[in-house]
Amino acid sequence: MRRWVALIAGMLLAAPMALAGGDEGRTERERVENAGRVMQEILDVPDDIPSRVLDHARCVVVMPTVLKAAFVFGGAYGRGVMVCRTGKDYEGPWGAPAMMALEGGSFGFQIGGEATDFVFLVMNDSGAHSLLHSKVKLGADASAAAGPVGRTTSADTDAFMRAEILTYSRARGLFAGVSLEGSTLRPDGDANRNLYGKSLRPEEIVRQTTVAPPEAAKELDRQLQQASPRLD
Repeated sequence: MRRWVALIAGMLLAAPMALAGGDEGRTERERVENAGRVMQEILDVPDDIPSRVLDHARCVVVMPTVLKAAFVFGGAYGRGVMVCRTGKDYEGPWGAPAMMALEGGSFGFQIGGEATDFVFLVMNDSGAHSLLHSKVKLGADASAAAGPVGRTTSADTDAFMRAEILTYSRARGLFAGVSLEGSTLRPDGDANRNLYGKSLRPEEIVRQTTVAPPEAAKELDRQLQQASPRLD
């Protein structure tokens, strides 16, 4: 009798762990899907990212639903995905997403009490290389600027092209460039492992065509391929 009780108790204790293991990666898949929806909604508004600017971007980072409270009280951060163009010179189609983490800087009071989406455009090879290999502090480790908006661009857009990373935010339905200097972006190794089921370096995910994008990335990939299929 005791043996049966012990066996049943052991099965009950093991059940939650088995369920958790079977559900590994769910949070990350939902995050990738949310990133796709954010990108779709941003590209559908009249004053979105100028096509000329997006056509020059090597990588795009999308942070869906970042909350001010996470930064006011410290310790928490936003999470999202980074997608880069494949190919040696970032000239190919968009690749698989790598998971990224955004840690708060001085921008907490700028975004109000509403949930805010952030989009980062990585404009050159140097900026992409930095993000794929280490934590990057915007304004210190990489030059950053609030990105321009609108379907047409003026001559002063060239000034924005000199920044390594252009930053945008969307809150309360409004989409605009925003200064995020002092905040940091870094690869999220644990999230990548959960999403792909094994440890992969960020550059292995985004730079190689051998890593298949998860099904959850279908909408994000479709939006980027449609808006900017190749490096200009």
